Amino acid sequence: MLRELPSVNELLEHSVLLDLIAEHGRTSVLEWTRIAIASKRDELLERQRGGNTGASVSRDELRDQIAEAVVRLAEKSEWQQIGNVINATGVVLHTSLGRSPLSAAARQAVLDCAAACNCEVDVETGGRRYRGYQVEPALKTLTGAEASLVVNNNAAATLLTLQALCAGREVIISRGELIEIGGSFRLPEIFELSGAKLREVGTTNRTKLADYEQAINDDTAAIMVVHPSNYRVVGFSEKPEPAELFALARERGIVSIDDIGSGALFDVTRAGLPAEPTFQNSVAAGADVTLGSGDKLLGGPQCGIIVGRSGVVGRVRNHPLSRTVRVDKLTLAALGATLTSYVRGVAETEIPTLSMLQASEDELRERAEAVLDEIGDVDGLSIDVRDATAQVGGGSLPAVELPTTVLALRHETLSADELARQLRTGRIRVFSRIQSDEVLLDLRSVLPEDASRLALAVRLLARNS
Repeated sequence: MLRELPSVNELLEHSVLLDLIAEHGRTSVLEWTRIAIASKRDELLERQRGGNTGASVSRDELRDQIAEAVVRLAEKSEWQQIGNVINATGVVLHTSLGRSPLSAAARQAVLDCAAACNCEVDVETGGRRYRGYQVEPALKTLTGAEASLVVNNNAAATLLTLQALCAGREVIISRGELIEIGGSFRLPEIFELSGAKLREVGTTNRTKLADYEQAINDDTAAIMVVHPSNYRVVGFSEKPEPAELFALARERGIVSIDDIGSGALFDVTRAGLPAEPTFQNSVAAGADVTLGSGDKLLGGPQCGIIVGRSGVVGRVRNHPLSRTVRVDKLTLAALGATLTSYVRGVAETEIPTLSMLQASEDELRERAEAVLDEIGDVDGLSIDVRDATAQVGGGSLPAVELPTTVLALRHETLSADELARQLRTGRIRVFSRIQSDEVLLDLRSVLPEDASRLALAVRLLARNS
């Protein structure tokens, strides 16, 4: 049977593979064909070693089997390509799914800037300007800061700020704020990379103002406050208010750095959620420089936002490392459009993240019922509408559970794992969650405009399975 294995060139003449070549190109199909032939060869050798030669298979049958394997490899390649998916996990800021979905205005801004744009040029004078100057007026208006800088994420903002302002000198920080960011990226490691010396004070659960006062010496460059976005210390705990620390830093002639984490510009208590630090509150409290994310509670693209006093931010902007962590034109375009929604006072309705967080239980149930009606009766699949809880995600508001409505799917023959896999790999890729051997489609994290596509994805799943 090994002698009957067709050659690569012979397989590339197969009608199915000719269609794939037209769609994906010869290079990709050639690679998939080699993989499929090698897999079939291994399969035949394994059968031979086990003494199970099985029924004889003709050369034509082997060609068809390998062609089918190539098709499966092509489909898998399509699944793995980055592209649109529906987030039905219930996690509003799902890190693996790109966190904040961009607003319609932000998506349009990305398209508008995909060609040539005024990325680093002054339209009026024609002279060169620093990247990100276009969003500075909005950031100054919204936060009250004197200057701003945008980099590629908040970890980069922290690293750059520490290196530019504190390299070789001490930075005082509470032990309770030495956080670990996702991916095992720990704050002490960022300090080590930056060249700043970490000076820990207090304990995990209690740090007092006096601890900071006693730690300041001639080698101190800054006091740093870090919001523990992805965890909470409760019970017997104590820490000074940020304004007290910023005042202490100003009195002693050192820099105050405030890392607010999720980058909120919106008071989430208006949505019935626990308070989160905001850029504007940090600036008003007296921080010299404030750092935050653009793709979490702010609701924009992934980036790190630095705002503060002009002299301090200028030192950060002029540091050589700033060029290595700068953002591209598409990020700036999306961020600019997102900030414009805030300036216009329409962020709550235009920015999807804020809309998702504020969606009422009645609204979510109504949307779930509408999706169920659109799905209709499907063979082999039972679907129920249920109440449940969802998460904010993205390291934001970790103790918060949001009431939500889900569609609970159960198949008469397929397991929940297989059902979820088929949803992820369908023509419309849907990410769900599994609970009690059921697949849950959570409407809290589904964009309203994706409701019909979600219904179609379920219908296609039922038909194909």
